[in-house]
Amino acid sequence: MAFREKIAWLNVGALIVAYAAYFGVVGRTAEFGKNNLVDIIWSFGPLAVVHAIVVIVGSIAIAIASANDAKRPTDERDRAIVQRSNTAGYYTLLVGTLLVAVVMPFSEPSYKIVNVGLAVVVFAEMLRSGVILVSYRRGWHG
Repeated sequence: MAFREKIAWLNVGALIVAYAAYFGVVGRTAEFGKNNLVDIIWSFGPLAVVHAIVVIVGSIAIAIASANDAKRPTDERDRAIVQRSNTAGYYTLLVGTLLVAVVMPFSEPSYKIVNVGLAVVVFAEMLRSGVILVSYRRGWHG
């Protein structure tokens, strides 16, 4: 398995674990943050920090475990995969942000707008990592 694919798997796992906890709470309590938007910040913020720490520490561990692969410079295929995944993530984020910023303010309360905005960011990153994984698994060459 390629080094960058391992990092993508780590990111997907960390995203699922960290944000399943957040959106699991939000999903069970539909009006989470309705009376106090600070609830959202105090819930999402620490999980985002935990996600970042897990990815950083995990990336360091993967780099140490596969030092030869980690030191290898990116080739054309790696750059094409990154460009393809970033494009997919960007357009997903763009469409989601337009939905949240243009459509939802006229029909939804603020706490739903914030939670959907956070979900869009997480989904776009999940899609970006997913495209990396599929590209490496299927042998996509750009």
